[in-house]
Amino acid sequence: MSATTFSWRLRPAGPEDAERLSLIGAATFLESFADIIGGEAITAHCLKANSAESYRRHLDTGAQAWLAEVEPGGAPIGYALLTQPDLPGARDGDIELKRIYTLSRFHGGGLGAALMQAAVEAALARGAARLILGVYAGNDRALAFYAKQGFTRIGNRQFNVGGQICDDFVLARPLTLSENTI
Repeated sequence: MSATTFSWRLRPAGPEDAERLSLIGAATFLESFADIIGGEAITAHCLKANSAESYRRHLDTGAQAWLAEVEPGGAPIGYALLTQPDLPGARDGDIELKRIYTLSRFHGGGLGAALMQAAVEAALARGAARLILGVYAGNDRALAFYAKQGFTRIGNRQFNVGGQICDDFVLARPLTLSENTI
């Protein structure tokens, strides 16, 4: 079955959705990286970074999130999380797309673009000049998606995933017409 076979909806998520965000966060991270990151490291990372408490903390401190849910039924199939930046190369006026993931069986149906659009609209509403993110350097599918969305590479970072160090690219996308350089 392809993503176009399914109906889905996108909605803002709040602290009351922390468990749903935790579930889809861990599921999509495992699905994306289980063949790259060792079992102990990925398990430790998912238990910490994708805990319900982690999402509650983000949302309680001003982050915004969106849940994608399959219809009918409302099972979570993707999400995005927008936070204050915590990346090398961040500057005043930046906002970070901390996470954006969908289950792979829903790739190709416009869900990723819809999540990105929600994040861009929220970033603009906050007055951000640039949207930044970190992405695993070997994630070719994500890199192609981000390039299509107008992101370019501005730097590198090392990312600790449960004790395993991974190389990431830091990408940026200008949000205002007056922003001529990234």
